Amino acid sequence: MPTFSSHDGTVLAYRLAGQGEPLVCLAGGPGRPSGYLGDLGGLATTRRLILLDNRGTGGSAAPEDPRTYGVGRLVADVEALREHLGLESMDLLGHSAAADLAVLYAARHPHRIRRLVLVTPSPRAVGLDPTDEEWFAAVERRSGEPWYATARAALDAWDAGDERDETRRATRPFLYSPWNDVAEAHDRSFPAVRAAAQGFHGRGTFDPDATRTAVKGLPAPVLVIAGEDDLAPTADHAAAYAALFPDARAASVPGAHFPWVTAPKEFTATVERFLGA
Repeated sequence: MPTFSSHDGTVLAYRLAGQGEPLVCLAGGPGRPSGYLGDLGGLATTRRLILLDNRGTGGSAAPEDPRTYGVGRLVADVEALREHLGLESMDLLGHSAAADLAVLYAARHPHRIRRLVLVTPSPRAVGLDPTDEEWFAAVERRSGEPWYATARAALDAWDAGDERDETRRATRPFLYSPWNDVAEAHDRSFPAVRAAAQGFHGRGTFDPDATRTAVKGLPAPVLVIAGEDDLAPTADHAAAYAALFPDARAASVPGAHFPWVTAPKEFTATVERFLGA
């Protein structure tokens, strides 16, 4: 894997896949190595994917200072990668928790973004968290699934403070649609690195008001993707997220939180149309 040194000397690694114009891809989790992104459902057939392993995950070294796992600090890693690649500006994709990272990067370096793709994004950076009523309404929409009773019981237990691994695993069908052998195999691959995951959302990481103000001036076009069966963001939340930018659109695709796994053709077509616009 190619490597480079970030701002504090931490050696970071990234994967390359495909040919074409570069697309820098940020992994979420938080704390998952970029391998779980695969080739993003075949997106590598039209784009050169540059898939960063965040510090302490995959092929990237753990930092000497664990405080630098915070998403706010990771912005400098993305900028160091851009400089290493020699890109004046770049197309950037962030999935889930990494959408927070991508948006914070865009807020800090708006003129380094050519196009921005936020895939089933976390809303923390911009303060658009769903209400409890919205969350459980999305949960109930999956009530016809054969796994629902077991997964719902685990979700309620987790919400009540049961953070055992087996409880977490039992909730995972909510993140895929359909929940099948392909989805289950993907879910078991590339588990999150605990230290990186726990450090990602550090104290004082987010200032949603400041971030929302900053992205109002983002000159780049933005695409916000929601999975039709995802708990968050729903299509309505994706539209609200897109409305924060001056030039943005929201799109819903089949699937849930990892739409490229179970609906690769629809996912890649949506992203390709945007990037080719």
